[in-house]
Amino acid sequence: MRLVTFRKGASRPRVGALVAEAILDLGALAVDLARERNAVRRGRGGFPRTMHDLIAAGPDTLAEAREALAHGEALLKRDGIAALTERRLGVAADRARLEAPIPRPARNVFCLGRNYKEHAAERGAEAPPHPVYFTKAPETVIAPRAKIVHHAVTRELDYEVELAVVLGKAGKDIPREEALSYVFGYTIVNDVTARDLQDLHGQFFKGKSLDGSCPIGPSVVTADEFGDPHVKRVALRVNGVVKQDGNTRDMIFPIDVLIEWLSQALTLEPGDLIATGTPEGCGFARTPPEFMQDGDVMETEVEGIGTMRNRIVARP
Repeated sequence: MRLVTFRKGASRPRVGALVAEAILDLGALAVDLARERNAVRRGRGGFPRTMHDLIAAGPDTLAEAREALAHGEALLKRDGIAALTERRLGVAADRARLEAPIPRPARNVFCLGRNYKEHAAERGAEAPPHPVYFTKAPETVIAPRAKIVHHAVTRELDYEVELAVVLGKAGKDIPREEALSYVFGYTIVNDVTARDLQDLHGQFFKGKSLDGSCPIGPSVVTADEFGDPHVKRVALRVNGVVKQDGNTRDMIFPIDVLIEWLSQALTLEPGDLIATGTPEGCGFARTPPEFMQDGDVMETEVEGIGTMRNRIVARP
């Protein structure tokens, strides 16, 4: 499934599935299917209202979401998107506004530094012997087409395309051979970074945690549909020009190792996000350095997930 969090007009965010050029409302379809079967949904509270709640609810609720999706796909094929829109079961994708799949993560976004050898070399460093972790604050997270404010506190705003892991269940001290079974799905992160603040403070957190500096999306692709996460192209363009073009096969530490190390004596929770690092080509390493300016447009892409498009705007 290609899961999204979307709005139509002024409505509250809803959980949907992207199918071709339509977004199917999984909660509404679950209710419609139950009525069709003259059944009552198990449990209390109805279908999960948020992506985080859907992930945390576990495999039975995910199976219910798949049934709702199949029901919606059949209706879409039979009646078309106009009929589903009238019944409030779906909407044309171009008539909806996508939010970040998890608009407000419960915890900081976990991130990896220097997880591609060539990117490590860009910073004049050797490939690290162990994973290098840092985090981005929840306030950084924005929608896949949101504008990114160029805060006056930095003059060196940079880009980083990354594949991100979405955890599906809680765990601690997770062995490597079980790690991928904890993955719910995958999405895209652009780890926008204030390089001058990163250098000024001698660590990653401040330069990585400016408000609105972490576009995520456009969807979460469930692990079963995404396939092998270690053979995916990751790319980023600025104003249509390719700046980063790598492949996840070049990670120094693969995803199962990242989860194994991160979970040592640290409980990971459903809905946790792990951004897995970026390949070479960042602006700070170019000659001369290239930092983001007012009006620049970044397109951040991971094979099998889609593309985010974010414009830089000067602080008003």
